[in-house]
Amino acid sequence: MQTAPTYAVIVAGGQGTRMGYAIPKQFLELDGKPILYHTIKAFRETIDDIQIILVLPEQQISMTQMVLQAFEERMDITIVAGGASRFHSVQNGLKDLPNDAIIFVHDGVRPLLSKELILRCYNQAIEKGSAIPALPATDSMRQVHGYKSTPLDRTNIRLMQTPQTFQASILLPSMKQTFQENFTDEATVVEAFGHEVHLCDGERNNIKITTPEDLIIAEALLKSY
Repeated sequence: MQTAPTYAVIVAGGQGTRMGYAIPKQFLELDGKPILYHTIKAFRETIDDIQIILVLPEQQISMTQMVLQAFEERMDITIVAGGASRFHSVQNGLKDLPNDAIIFVHDGVRPLLSKELILRCYNQAIEKGSAIPALPATDSMRQVHGYKSTPLDRTNIRLMQTPQTFQASILLPSMKQTFQENFTDEATVVEAFGHEVHLCDGERNNIKITTPEDLIIAEALLKSY
């Protein structure tokens, strides 16, 4: 399938404060195994020779052993210390990657991404240079102006997900820019560097686990597969 070396930069910088646990959320158990186990497994089972780069806060690196022990076979991954922000953490994860690669950048706490989503992002990045999974907004939305608010037309609103996927020749030079506060994801970084970004269909089940309720939902979704 592959025509280029492929990397997944998995960024897991959460502290778990909203979860109410002492352990960082990416190491919490989902169906008996750490959340990060499921995230890594999804990429490894989809693309055989993908290289995994796991970006963690430096103080959490020693906890990676519990993730690796969850795999039946030896798992070789590269572990990198994160930075002051997501942007800087991704920068650290991209160091020394080749310019002819396809690179996924994925939230470590989105463990339910499917093989179909990974391949959809990969194939579109090969064709168009980028693939940003996104979902249409389904709730009513309003924009706040001080004490007032006005409704937004949700027709053209899209909610961004990961894995945000790029040809390395687009992502790597873009990530050498000086950090800006409006760099909320890799798509905004690449766009600021002058590239057009291309959306693709995301998945409702590709949830980001940030609260105890999210963990319950993820357990239910995983057991329904």
